[in-house]
Amino acid sequence: AGRVYVMDRPKAPAGQERVLCFDLEGKPLWTHSWEADYGSMEYGSGPRASVTVHEGAAYALGAAGMACCLDAATGAVRWQVDTVKTHGAKVPTWGVAASPVIDAGRVLLHVGARPDGSVLALDRANGELVWRGGADPAGYCTPEIITHGGGRQLIAWGPENVQSLDPETGATNWTYPYKITYGVSIAQPVYHDGVLVVSGYWNGTKALRLGASAREVSLAWENEKDMCGLMSGPLRRDGVLYLLDKSTGLQAIQHATGKILWSDENTLTPKDRNPQMSLAWLKQQEGLAALLNASGELVYVRLEPGGFEELGRYQIIGKTWAHPAFSGERVYARSDTELVAWRLW
Repeated sequence: AGRVYVMDRPKAPAGQERVLCFDLEGKPLWTHSWEADYGSMEYGSGPRASVTVHEGAAYALGAAGMACCLDAATGAVRWQVDTVKTHGAKVPTWGVAASPVIDAGRVLLHVGARPDGSVLALDRANGELVWRGGADPAGYCTPEIITHGGGRQLIAWGPENVQSLDPETGATNWTYPYKITYGVSIAQPVYHDGVLVVSGYWNGTKALRLGASAREVSLAWENEKDMCGLMSGPLRRDGVLYLLDKSTGLQAIQHATGKILWSDENTLTPKDRNPQMSLAWLKQQEGLAALLNASGELVYVRLEPGGFEELGRYQIIGKTWAHPAFSGERVYARSDTELVAWRLW
């Protein structure tokens, strides 16, 4: 609706987080802030999650566990809940990072509440608790709802397990152990045709095959050394995954088998100890993608099972790990200090 939403942590006044709303030309429209004690949080520069906008409401989740629902047009507070004080959420090392997920009349928050509150479902209208589910601590991955065998499952990846919950009740369908070094469960899993692929920086990639019933899961394939993602959510098209590996760069991988088809050898984003590049389809049917790399370059690329073709590269912002937002003919990108809008074509 012609508005741009972003979260930050201002230097002054200190100890606060904010949601900011701008118009399409960058004019500030409104701001909502709250107190946020980061304590000894690693890389405590600001919030990690994206603002989720739905039916006139803007939902935000701060790095220290504050959740709020704001009027998307005015910024007026509809409700605000401290998930740490109210529900026993435990903030992980790098802060709460999963974006709010809307499901019918609920907003789902991955905050690692104790006990049995890996995910909290709050009423969208008033912020009251509807259910809590899952025993895992908080990771950094936004939960997702998939449809398998005609039924819905909420997938929540934490530092110790991949979990499937019932989105209606929070009850556990299945749990698959996958203990992650330093707890860095970040990139969103990819589901297709009964196979859920989960990739981590230290412990590699596992593909889980979901069974005939909602309680069945087994290992389809795994690769612990040659296929290690970190923050970047993979893309998928025509049976092939495109995953940013920590060593060799962007890889093309057969979803069903785990066979590596090719790697870009670190040409699309700089090789680094923690490489990052946000991936998004522009025209998925044509294999056209836009990649915002860690140097702030927007790279147009065509991705195919047989290789990739770089079509253009544009410096749109400084160094960044933040995912851009695409709307109409524009891309919006942010760093720790700057928010920019560029025309795509």
